Amino acid sequence: MTDVIIVPHLHAGGAAAATLLAAVLSQKPDMVLGVATGSTPLPIWSALAAMRLDMSRVSAFALDEYLDLPPGHPESYAAVVHREIAVPLGLNPRKVHTPDAQADLRDAPSAYESAIRAAGGIDVQVVGIGRNGHIGFNEPGSSLSGRTHIANLAAQTRRDNARFFESLDQVPTRCITQGVGTILDARRLILVASGRRKADAVAAALEGPVTASVPASALQLHPDVVAIVDEDAASRLSFADHYRMSAPHGDAA
Repeated sequence: MTDVIIVPHLHAGGAAAATLLAAVLSQKPDMVLGVATGSTPLPIWSALAAMRLDMSRVSAFALDEYLDLPPGHPESYAAVVHREIAVPLGLNPRKVHTPDAQADLRDAPSAYESAIRAAGGIDVQVVGIGRNGHIGFNEPGSSLSGRTHIANLAAQTRRDNARFFESLDQVPTRCITQGVGTILDARRLILVASGRRKADAVAAALEGPVTASVPASALQLHPDVVAIVDEDAASRLSFADHYRMSAPHGDAA
């Protein structure tokens, strides 16, 4: 089932998600954490870093990685995860994983799946959501049971990510991404979303039919999902009042 927590703003959402992660860490210091990049999850990592927890035993796996960027590019997700997550949280670099964009692409997806299995599977996976309903880089039309694979980025996704590059032309067109099926294998999922531009996607994912047209709607099939959304992102939810009344421990706005 999905628990929906509506918070007043993005930073409150980050604090709520960080509290959930800290609780898991207290029970399992060697937890396996699925990390997401982008603007929305940043307050999670900031709030978690401020807790000054010992995360040296944590293993981390990124959702995806761009293809066709030169090694060491600052906007590769290997670089972003290192800079924005691993260093602030004090993660052991040897335990931080992103799909290998420089490897033989015939083998890289299966190698990443094997690495996740070897770590014991992901305990908690943090995911964002795209304006078109994608999770990871699983664009509309992706298989809801798919595994890690090579994918093409939708035009909308490239436009949305162009803010991280000097121009749209520099945004890669291909990636390696965990499949929806891979994401659903995580024991717990935390979806975070912020802003009115995400409102339609959030409503479709949480309250619409489960469909490949909205890959994030597959989260409805998972038994343990917490969706943390700010007021703007929640503005199209039909049952927002119900979620506020049902929020555990007064977590709603």
